[in-house]
Formats: sequence, C-alpha cells, structure tokens
Amino acid sequence: MTNRTLIQFFHWYTPADGSLWRQAGEEARRLSEMGITDIWLPPATKGASGRHSVGYDAYDLFDLGEFDQKGSVATKYGTRDELVAAASALADCGIGTIVDVVFNHKMGADEREPVTVRRANPDDRTEIEEQSFKAHAWTRFTFPARGGKYSPYIWDAHCFGGVDHVEDPDAEGIFKLQNEHDLGAWSAEVDDELGNFDYLMGADVEFRNPSVQEELKFWGRWIAEQLPVAGFRLDAAKHIPAWFFRDWVGHIRDTVNADALVIAEYWHPDQEALKAYLEKVDHQLMLFDVGLQHSFHHASRAGAEFDLRTIFDGSLVSAMPDHAVTMIGNHDTQPLQSLETPVEPWFKPLAYALVLLREQGLPCVFHADLYGADYRDVGGDRNEHDINLPAIGCLPALLEARRQFAHGPQTELIDEDSSCIGFVRHGTAEQPGCVVVLANGSDNGKEVALGPDLGARTYRDWLAHRQDTVSTDERGHAHFPVNGGSVSVWVLMD
Repeated sequence: MTNRTLIQFFHWYTPADGSLWRQAGEEARRLSEMGITDIWLPPATKGASGRHSVGYDAYDLFDLGEFDQKGSVATKYGTRDELVAAASALADCGIGTIVDVVFNHKMGADEREPVTVRRANPDDRTEIEEQSFKAHAWTRFTFPARGGKYSPYIWDAHCFGGVDHVEDPDAEGIFKLQNEHDLGAWSAEVDDELGNFDYLMGADVEFRNPSVQEELKFWGRWIAEQLPVAGFRLDAAKHIPAWFFRDWVGHIRDTVNADALVIAEYWHPDQEALKAYLEKVDHQLMLFDVGLQHSFHHASRAGAEFDLRTIFDGSLVSAMPDHAVTMIGNHDTQPLQSLETPVEPWFKPLAYALVLLREQGLPCVFHADLYGADYRDVGGDRNEHDINLPAIGCLPALLEARRQFAHGPQTELIDEDSSCIGFVRHGTAEQPGCVVVLANGSDNGKEVALGPDLGARTYRDWLAHRQDTVSTDERGHAHFPVNGGSVSVWVLMD
C-alpha cells in the first residue's frame, strides 16, 4: 500500500519568471519516485498584480494565464497551456493535482461604483456604526479582456460584503457594504477573532448572495474540466462561512469527484477550534495542523530545553488523525511572511521524521525544504534581510523511508527521558518496518523490544547519521542509538 504524501510545490518568493509550471512537469517523474502522490500548486488564476502575483490577490478565477489582463498573459508561474501540460505530466506519473482555491476576496476591480457603507471598528468588527454614508468603491469586475469566455458573470457591489477603501469621500478602514444580502451584519460561522473575522482584505465576497454561490460552484466544476484535479486547498477558511464550504465541498463531491482530497486553511493553533470547524463542515475535509507546526517551531528554538514527550500535545493529529495535514512550514510561516514561525534547519530532519514515518496524519512537504530558497525582502523591523533556506539534505532519504518502511502498527518509545523519543513501525507481512529514534540534546538512544518473532537481526541507520550497526538478541531486544540533535531510522540490513 502506498502512503499518501503531499508536497507544496512553491513558496512565497518563488521567482516570477513564469517557469514553475514547466518545472512541475519536469520534476513529475522524480517526485513520483520519491513517493509523492499529490502536489499542491499555487493559485493558478490571475491575480491583481499580474505577473508578480503569488495568486492570493484574486482577480479573475477563469484566467489561468490565457488573457492579457493586469499587464500580462501569463501568471507568475506560466501560461494556461503550460499549466495543463504540467498537470497532465503529473497525472501520467500518478501524482494528483491539488488546486489552490481563493474565494474569500477579489482585488483589482475594473470599475468603481456608487455604494452605501457603514464604518466598522477594525478591532471589533461587530461594532458597526449606525450612520451610513454614500461613496464610491472599486467593486465592479467585468474582465474586459476575457470578454465573457467561460463565464459571463459580472461581479458588482451586490457580490461583496465589505471593502477597505472608498472614494468621494476618500477613506481607509473597514466598511460594511449595504445591500440586500448583508442583513446588517457580517456573515456568521466565521472565526471570532476581532469579534468577527469575516473581513480580511480587498472586496470581501458576500457568500449570502445566491448568484455568488452558484458562480463559485460552477467554477469548481469548470476547473475540473480544464485540469485532472485530484483535490482542492481552500484558502482563508477562517474568513468564509463554514456553511458555504460545507455546501461547496458537498457539491464538488457530488458532481466532480467523490474522493477529492480537500484541505482547508483554517489557521488556528487551538485543537478545539479546529475540531469545532470540522463539526460545522460535517467532517468533509482535512485541516492543516497548526498546533503541531507551532510545536516544531518552539522545539527548534528551545533545543534541549524542550520536552520532546510533549511535541504532539494539543495537535490535531493527536485528536483527529484522519483530518490532519501535518507540515513543517509553508509560504506563510517562512521568514519575513505574515505568519512567520520558521523551524530551525537543525530540527527539520527530526520534524520530518515525525510526520513522514508515523502512522497518523497526511504529511505535506514544503518546496523550500526539498529544493532550498534564497530571497530578499523587508521584515517587520522595516529593514531588508537576505534569507537562505537550505535544502534539507536527508529529506529525499526520509521520503524514501516513508515509501519503503513506514508500514504496519506503531509503538511509541517514550519514557522518563524528555530529550529522546522514538517509535517503531512494525511492518506487515509484505512490507518492512523501522525503528525511529530522535534526540534534541546529547547522544542518546532507546531500549527496544521488537519481540522474539524477528529473533537476532542486524539493523543499519537508513539516513547514515550513524555508521555503526545494531544487533538484536534472540528475543529481539537491543539498544538503538541516536546522535545528539539528530534522528536515526533503523532498518533491517539486506
């Protein structure tokens, strides 16, 4: 049985040279041989900043790099034809394409319109001034270059619930649009941060408008006709009513793919908040395990002071493993980005061993960890910084270990030692297992009882972090060592 493994095939600073789609197609065979089964591509639709858009400033959902809009035909990642070719090459290698869905907002409107708005308190969005005023807002999206191809739908002020900029009078802030759909308040079933976290940025989509609901369902069907889609990653789920995604995912499963892999970005470290969201969406999807990513960040900063026995405390994977996508980092957590919680390079091999080789959760590999990344940007201190994210040298070996050895039941290796933990994958009748030991302090190890069925055998470290071997006695007992600040994956010698 193949262990499902996801890769996020981009980072925030992926070069804007239009080459990513071609790279994905060229890497398809290698990724498949590593054991990658699914690839999360960045938003493929045209963003408001055109060729320089990462994709989250959504403009036209139906422009996949085909129309001369926002200063270019291609997106940052390439053209529509290159995207289709890449997805086809990936499918030919058995890799499913996961489409990034950006529904929460639109930016870069084509025209402005007269609107009536009320100002909201940005620190508590439930506080909306009673007095409204008339202004103009950039809320009309006509997509003139596309000319109605694929969809004739025009977005206007009735499709949005709020904006952050109005004109005549000119003002910045958060403004609640008044229309027949807003019911005097923001949408319910969103995160309660800042009172109500419906509004995030740009022209905030009003999901209570039935025509908006139908257009977004149509887009879901349409994109699946353009590409061999294996699933979707849902952006900014904290800001979108849970009832909408419950209905949208159900519609996709009914009309597109009953087995679609759907992962929502509900960025919250609290396990209970994630569990509550899953309840609202009828457990139809998976969530990124934000709490576990934060644990990896703190463990990497604390070193030997961190109690490894607590690494999974409060994580989603410990409570609802079938709904948890485990990860070490992504485009938002990398240095200089909005949710910056990077994991230090020394700890990444340990963290990847904990997500790739364990029984629970769907692991997601980050592009920068496999390929490395170099970039320059302004940080929160308003100074420019040069960032180097080195490729994790043993990551390909860990991916291969997941493919070959991460099989069978799991036994934890946790005792009074807070600086060394491990686990055993016992394998199956057809597939071998492994013994995984990691330490965040000095050289260490675990006494392991594999049982008399295996008898006296010899093991080697698959990662070659240790050059010695381990021999079990006739009862299957042995001490499995690990270097300080490292991980070893012990497998049977041929």
